Amino acid sequence: MRYLISGGGTGGHIFPAVSIANALKELDPEAEILFIGALGRMEMERVPQAGYKIIGLPVRGFNRAQPWKNISVLIDLAKSIRQVKKIIRDFKPDVGVGVGGYASGAAMWAAANMGIPILLQEQNGFAGVTNKLLKDKASKICVAYDGMEKFFPADKIILTGNPVRQNLTDGKRDEVRGTKERNLLIIGGSLGARTINESVKSALPKLAGTDIHVVWQTGKTYYEKCRQAWEEAGSPANIECLDFLSDMPDRYAQADLVISRAGASSISELCLLGKPAILVPSPNVAEDHQTHNAMALVNKNAAVLVRDAEAAEKLIPTALELIKDKKRLEQLHTNVLQLAQTDSAKRIATEVIALAK
Repeated sequence: MRYLISGGGTGGHIFPAVSIANALKELDPEAEILFIGALGRMEMERVPQAGYKIIGLPVRGFNRAQPWKNISVLIDLAKSIRQVKKIIRDFKPDVGVGVGGYASGAAMWAAANMGIPILLQEQNGFAGVTNKLLKDKASKICVAYDGMEKFFPADKIILTGNPVRQNLTDGKRDEVRGTKERNLLIIGGSLGARTINESVKSALPKLAGTDIHVVWQTGKTYYEKCRQAWEEAGSPANIECLDFLSDMPDRYAQADLVISRAGASSISELCLLGKPAILVPSPNVAEDHQTHNAMALVNKNAAVLVRDAEAAEKLIPTALELIKDKKRLEQLHTNVLQLAQTDSAKRIATEVIALAK
């Protein structure tokens, strides 16, 4: 079988795509897999690192603020579709898998028009533009949230959840640095989250005076300034200031409470691990995806929401109050665990193989 997988732009698209590819290889060891991405975007580096071949397209997003600049975007889109058609003629895929992003739109549109069955994977609680445009051409649509009938035909929807990174559940709780203090994990993604970091920086003296062990992952973009603020606060021993966490399974296992953005992958990880969380949705994503993701948990009493605009004032006080409330933490743990979808990558891969056959 030959599988064409397309999508990217952000880690939230790339990680599920690679996870699905890995699951396809596990179920079908003879599988031939080819990725299509957008030139200059993150997938052109991350997919080869995962061991897969990728071809880049010149496709770009539309400039909504300056529509007159979209002539060149349309020209690149036309070039991309022509390029995809040639790739399909050469590679002869049995099925196409689209996970969202600019390249996915061009690749899956061309594949469907050439008679290749396509499956879409939607990570968010509010469907992305690309997948909404492709919904009528798709044979199946794998989703992570209930209620997606408002975006897609109900008879095509399969609730599978989002794939999470491998070995995530292998973390060891007993390797906590320090003693038996409460553990607060603050994560902002590989690049970091400005609002979360600013909220922590201003509250460093308050955090330093507690028996809470704080793991503060700043992201590479903000690390130097955060580290400087940590040193100016006296380099408190109960606060670890790190740009990146290479041991995420252990860090998750040790955490009593997590502060995080509300990206689709993060939400799926928190659900799978049953972690109580304070979610701070990023206001800088298309169609406010992260707020929709967060509210899917908040509405089921499975997470706490602090809005980005209120984080400076409310985030750390909310965390300090919540982390001491064992009853509330247990309630959040129980409720968020019920929302978990297990073996998502394998379930999606099974649907892809069935469609190819």
